[in-house]
Amino acid sequence: MNSSLFRRVIQQYSSIRALNNISARFTSSSSSSSSAESKTPAESSSIDPQFKKKIDDFIKSNKVAVFIKGEPDAPSCGFSKAVLQILNLHGCDFKSQNILDDQRLRDTMKLYSNWPTFPQIYFDGEFVGGCDILLHMHQSGELVNELKKIGIQSKLSDVNNNTTPSSAN
Repeated sequence: MNSSLFRRVIQQYSSIRALNNISARFTSSSSSSSSAESKTPAESSSIDPQFKKKIDDFIKSNKVAVFIKGEPDAPSCGFSKAVLQILNLHGCDFKSQNILDDQRLRDTMKLYSNWPTFPQIYFDGEFVGGCDILLHMHQSGELVNELKKIGIQSKLSDVNNNTTPSSAN
């Protein structure tokens, strides 16, 4: 009985923490009066400026940048594999960094994005989230629109446009 209560508390805490992270991401960017006044987590922490510039350059020079565990052809965790499958399903070109190769990169990315887990996905220089958020965007159809906004035509855009309730019969 105690173990089931413990599991429920842990599950609740985990969900609340995840929601708080998501909520903080959206409210912090919209609550400041000017983007110049707000500081990113990377700017307000002790990240080496040269290392931060390398990360900035990688993220900003790729329409879709992902920080994963493993390599695209051999992901080392199920969440990284799921992200890669979703991006490939959409026919999305992306560049990746293997955070398992570099402890400094792994630690820095957690501060940089203010997101504690991997994979981490960036579209057009902006942090999107992790596997759960990308999966939700894919399932809801929102991913097709987000890719379109950054100039990427999803392979699934024709499928989504041609599959309506009336044409399904």
